[in-house]
Formats: sequence, structure tokens, C-alpha cells
Amino acid sequence: MAALSDFLENAILQSVFNGVAFVEPDTYVSLHDADPTDAGGNEISGFAYARVRVYAQAGGSPDWNTAVVDGIGYLVDNEEEIAFPTASGGSWGTVTHFGIYNAATVGDLLFHGVLTASKTVGDGDTFKFPIGDLNLRLE
Repeated sequence: MAALSDFLENAILQSVFNGVAFVEPDTYVSLHDADPTDAGGNEISGFAYARVRVYAQAGGSPDWNTAVVDGIGYLVDNEEEIAFPTASGGSWGTVTHFGIYNAATVGDLLFHGVLTASKTVGDGDTFKFPIGDLNLRLE
């Protein structure tokens, strides 16, 4: 299960209760070798690693699917495969967590969560989320 970051919780509250416009960002998926927490730490770096853009707004591809699940919550998952660049020149180590940011570098963390199964990404490997495998759920 994914957790909302403090940044996103505050943005939602400001939008709902104070009328502050909420800008729907494009989203970027990140990989982490430990829990990023709400602060967004432990992101993989080096060896051709880069976040992958997943469009939040209409017109881009790949996209997110949204559905009501069991009538109690909303589930968002990836509509197309999310493939990271191939590790090159070295290993990324063991990936255990993911993040969703609003920018390709730096930016604000929106969601974070633990992978169902950790994966070691060696030199020449490509980390992928198959269609429907990256799930975010709000209840």
C-alpha cells in the first residue's frame, strides 16, 4: 500500500479547506533502496538511473487507470509498462521501495510505498513495472 507524503496531504487540505488551486502534475516514478519516508530519501542514483515520467493529465502515454475497488476506495495503477533506463556501468543494488514525484529531478514526493518483492538491479538489467503492477489505493 502506498502512503501520501506530507507535501501531498497539505496540498489536498489547502485545496479543500482554503480554496488554494490544486495543480494536477505530471508524475515521475522513482526507485529506492530503503523506505523514502515522507522526506523522499534513499533514491537510487548513478549508472544511468533516471525517474520515469508517467502522465497524470490526459493526452500523454503511459497513463494511470483509476477505478473504484469494492465500493470502498479508489485504486490507481499503471495503464502501460513502466520501464526504467537500463543500468549501465554498475549495479543499482537492491530496489525495495518506489516513490511518485512531481518532477524528473528533485521536486516534491507525492506517494511512496514498498515493493511486493525487492529486486536486485545489476549492470545491464532493466527494472520494469508490468501493466497494472504499480498500485496506489486511497480509502
